[in-house]
Amino acid sequence: MDKIKIGVVTASDRASAGIYEDISGRAIIETMEAYLKNELEFSYRCVADEQPLIEEALTGLEEEGCALIVTTGGTGPAPRDVTPEATENVCQKMLPGFGEQMRAVSLQYVPTAILSRQSAGIRNKSLIINLPGKPKSIRECLDAVFPAVPYCIDLIEGPCMVCDESVIKAFRPKK
Repeated sequence: MDKIKIGVVTASDRASAGIYEDISGRAIIETMEAYLKNELEFSYRCVADEQPLIEEALTGLEEEGCALIVTTGGTGPAPRDVTPEATENVCQKMLPGFGEQMRAVSLQYVPTAILSRQSAGIRNKSLIINLPGKPKSIRECLDAVFPAVPYCIDLIEGPCMVCDESVIKAFRPKK
């Protein structure tokens, strides 16, 4: 079974300044540990809501060989919410279906989900997924889109992700 390197980026002025603990980044790690049977290696960054800092974190994690990079925070409409812009700026291809599905699921819980700008894209051999900042929303969104993630990683020639099917079932076309 392949070892999977996963990047986690928290975009938060307050968490990056040490004003509060980054529970959202931890929620991503715990979710990946629950989903995947592979040996996992995490590379973590917590940065302020500054587009150049987010871009630097994303490109650095891709260069480190992270097959999957998951961000939390900075996806709302506020002036300092720039994670989707940073992601789009560093990606060669955007995958709008991820954001569409995450918003559709989130709308079942809160009407303000239409304000969220979650997105996903490909940078070389890395899939980057932008998630909201609340741990409960992170899990809801990942539950909605993760079944497509292992096959996406296959298509960009990344390592083979093996899901714990008692937790989440990946979709791969029959050969």
